[in-house]
Amino acid sequence: MLNYWIDFELWGRPLLAATGAVLLALLVHTIGRAVVRRVVRFSVLLTAMEERIERPSAFVLPLAALQVVWQGVPATVPAIEGVRHANAVLLIAALTWLAIAAVGGIAEGVIRKHPADVEDNLHARSVQTQARVLSRTLMGAILVAGIAFMLMTFPGARQFGASLLASAGVIGLVAGIAAKSVFSNLIAGLQIALAQPIRMDDVLIVEGEWGRVEEITGTYVVLRIWDERRLIIPLQWFIENPFQNWTRTGSQIIGTVTLWVDYGMPLAPLREAAQKLCESSPDWDGRLCKLQVTEAGERAMQLRVLVTSASSGQNWDLRCAVREGLIDLIQREYPQALPRLRTDVDDTAPTGPHRQAAGALS
Repeated sequence: MLNYWIDFELWGRPLLAATGAVLLALLVHTIGRAVVRRVVRFSVLLTAMEERIERPSAFVLPLAALQVVWQGVPATVPAIEGVRHANAVLLIAALTWLAIAAVGGIAEGVIRKHPADVEDNLHARSVQTQARVLSRTLMGAILVAGIAFMLMTFPGARQFGASLLASAGVIGLVAGIAAKSVFSNLIAGLQIALAQPIRMDDVLIVEGEWGRVEEITGTYVVLRIWDERRLIIPLQWFIENPFQNWTRTGSQIIGTVTLWVDYGMPLAPLREAAQKLCESSPDWDGRLCKLQVTEAGERAMQLRVLVTSASSGQNWDLRCAVREGLIDLIQREYPQALPRLRTDVDDTAPTGPHRQAAGALS
């Protein structure tokens, strides 16, 4: 009972001081949050960062205040070393969370300042891609550093933590075989962020699939296929394999409509109809609408119509409309011009009595 009373006397003042420090830290956080919100409300970038760091800062300030209190407690107080160590680990974790949130907030602010829902969004998509990839790479590095610092607070794991922290600086040289694919995707992410062979919302053809880039993470790319499927592709694949990017330098695109018709089909009505179909469609950008004969086979001729649109989605709809309109015209006014298999009849064959005689002889 006496030992319990002595421990209570030793811990009474520290606990009272710790309670006061936590309350003071929460008060500072509440006041500071209101002041910071008023100061940064005119900046999109700072507003986004403030929104992200609000929660982690609510843990960092009390833990930092507690760490100051525990450092002032005499070493003779029982279990104070364990309390200091536990608080230090929690403080490092909270600081790591705060740093990751700050980086994410900056990236979010950059994305907000460059919205992609505009007509000419090439620059915005480029900036968004760099912000997303670089921020996630930096977040990963901060997480590795935070784990390393937490491990270094344990005497038995200090050497392992130091090695982990050092490996973050020379990660490409000391990565093991098991982590090779992870680090190769990380390096590929940096290459994509800097060189930008793909960007957010780019239209790609990958493995025969047509889709838009929906998300770029630190290890893979999510391609939204036209039929709402999702194709997951490792970042390293884009560095090692060729692919089509329909919006690399702009969203404008030329599409083709191919038709097979009989040689008896006049071309002038088709050219006039194709022009009218393009002019009546809101998906045509007015740059090009041309009908040409691209191939002449033994049974029919191939026609190709080139049409242009401001985006690949509009071009797909325009191509379908032009194709349907031309087929409807041929069926309605020139049904004899549809592709057919020809059979020639020999006019010199005997008829009447001569044909009957020829049949008897055979």
